[in-house]
Amino acid sequence: MTASADTLDSVDAIIEGLAGASYIASHQIATAILIARSLEKPVLVEGSAGVGKTELALATAEVLGVPLIRMQCYEGLDESKALYEWQYGKQLLYTQVLKEKIGDVLKDADDLTTAMGRLHEFSDIFFSPDFLEPRPLLKALREEGGAVLLIDEVDKANEEFEAFLLEVLSAFQVTIPEIGTIKAKTPPVVFLTSNNTRDMGDALKRRCLHLYIPLPDAKLEERIVTARVPDIDARLRRQLVHFVQSLRELDLKKLPSISETLDWARALVLLHAGELDAAMVRETLNVLLKFEEDIAAAAPEINKLVKQAVERSGPVGAGKAGGGAPA
Repeated sequence: MTASADTLDSVDAIIEGLAGASYIASHQIATAILIARSLEKPVLVEGSAGVGKTELALATAEVLGVPLIRMQCYEGLDESKALYEWQYGKQLLYTQVLKEKIGDVLKDADDLTTAMGRLHEFSDIFFSPDFLEPRPLLKALREEGGAVLLIDEVDKANEEFEAFLLEVLSAFQVTIPEIGTIKAKTPPVVFLTSNNTRDMGDALKRRCLHLYIPLPDAKLEERIVTARVPDIDARLRRQLVHFVQSLRELDLKKLPSISETLDWARALVLLHAGELDAAMVRETLNVLLKFEEDIAAAAPEINKLVKQAVERSGPVGAGKAGGGAPA
């Protein structure tokens, strides 16, 4: 679903738009997007892996009808990989062409000053936009109609890169010495995601709006499953959500996130499951839990958790969940 940016002028409109992109957003999330767009501020989205931080940026780009430009952060990421590089191969090729034509260029030059002046004209071309290779940050700034810029897992980059980001995102412009200042005509909507592997700097946090996405409660998780796996049986959907909610109460190394819940729902649909049973849960538990020690810890609790999930899901009802995403 693509909506006009002018129509996304309220929290409810943003919630509805994101739902059309199969992203079930809370009022807190929609409010953060509304403020970020109005104040032209980046959003620092924190939360455990798999709660939907990256999906939020993808859905926002779909709703706004603008390109998503993604920059994956990693240790050692620097300005040249994030902003721009010169196309050295193209420059070298141009040098060879100029070398072959140097006689024609200088044949009418009567003195050294004239010759140097002509060569200087060609040297300027080497550092022109024709030889510039834009990286994600510059691409986002140059999108005339705007873009969604996703700076993913910013906590994996070092503090020096944080400082560089702060400079770029403060005015949505960069200065390239050989070309000049490039300023965004339409500032991008910026999402920075963090898995909290390290504390972010105070300066970056001050520049950004802060949004924390927790693991969903049962009601919200069921709505998310309905939106993303619309062909799952309604009773099975309730059962698996109750099971996952109970599983998160165990002392596990990594709690299953919403992304694991969705993968498990798709796996159960693939296996033509009608409702949960202990044997099927054991066979597919590796979809939910990613560490063998967590699977071992959960194994003794499976029978009890499955029984509780089936009881909480209510009587056998009709049918399958309706298609599409709920409003």
